[in-house]
Amino acid sequence: MLLIGLTGGLASGKSFVGHALAELGCHLIDADELGHQVLMPGAEAYDAVVNEFGEEILDDDRHIVRRKLGALVWNDPERLAKLNSLVHPPVIAREQQMISEFAKRDPAAIVVVESAILVETGSYRRFDRLIVVVCTLEQQVERAMKRGAYSKEEVLARLSRQLPLEEKVRVADYVIDTSGAKEHAVEQVKTVYESLRSLSA
Repeated sequence: MLLIGLTGGLASGKSFVGHALAELGCHLIDADELGHQVLMPGAEAYDAVVNEFGEEILDDDRHIVRRKLGALVWNDPERLAKLNSLVHPPVIAREQQMISEFAKRDPAAIVVVESAILVETGSYRRFDRLIVVVCTLEQQVERAMKRGAYSKEEVLARLSRQLPLEEKVRVADYVIDTSGAKEHAVEQVKTVYESLRSLSA
């Protein structure tokens, strides 16, 4: 089994690349989705996060509103670190469980873990190879705003707190550039996949 990290900046095209790899036959684990799951009522991180950040982060159904939670931590590195310390361990435990299941079912599996902060946390070192997805800063801003969740100011603020893409590229084994046509990005994904396939054979 080959374990691959997939990362990049906000709205750089990670999910697009992840899904393209999955279509080629890789097993994809979305760490952001696992982060959603562990914050659900009754899940591993829910009580600890509500106790730490207060009930004002809840909606009427007592679900954690990630935007409200984000507003409390994005400008406060200490509180962000605290949140990460509560959420990351259960996310990694779920990842490990999924990796084990994939390995049992398919010993020659290529398992791809998509996560925004693999380089920042140093956890990229636990992967056999690292893929970093890049595009221009202007495209990151434009794509993030198109999703409708953030204003331009919020997007720029989030980007300013992320490690610059060029820093992530320094530790990458593969770089996929999504700044051009989708077809060009897909061709790059196929090339990376063939390389990974040859490593896992």
